[in-house]
Amino acid sequence: MKKIIVIATVATLAAAGGVTFTALTAAQDPQETSQNAAEAKAITIWRDPGCGCCDAYADYLEANGFSVTRVDDRDFDKRSVEMGVPERGIGCHLAEIDGYVVSGLVPVEIIERLVSERPDITGITLPGMPANAPGMAPAKTGTLKTYAFGDGGVSVYSDE
Repeated sequence: MKKIIVIATVATLAAAGGVTFTALTAAQDPQETSQNAAEAKAITIWRDPGCGCCDAYADYLEANGFSVTRVDDRDFDKRSVEMGVPERGIGCHLAEIDGYVVSGLVPVEIIERLVSERPDITGITLPGMPANAPGMAPAKTGTLKTYAFGDGGVSVYSDE
């Protein structure tokens, strides 16, 4: 009788362990995790087709784990204003990530903070084409002032 109880107990524990292992394996599927990460870092860039710094910037984003869709658009500046970028704040290209507008050569760490913090703004911009920004230089050097914009107006988002 004791032998039957021991066998039944072992069988029950083995079955429960298998269920637990299956549940953990399904929850931690590496393919699903990588798909979610790729979706979270998907970014679309509208750029002038002749702009080399936009390609260098897109390469920089890809090197930092973003999945970049490049769209040739000679009128990206008009699209920028339509999407809420202040006319005086237009950057060298326009991007969209996770519902936010990003204008210009904004460093990766600032974009990641934007989508992580989720502030109540339309987006951020690094106006112009600063020589020390990613895409213009091999890596960001010095400080860059990035602005937030939206219904509340324009304010400094980052000065680093």
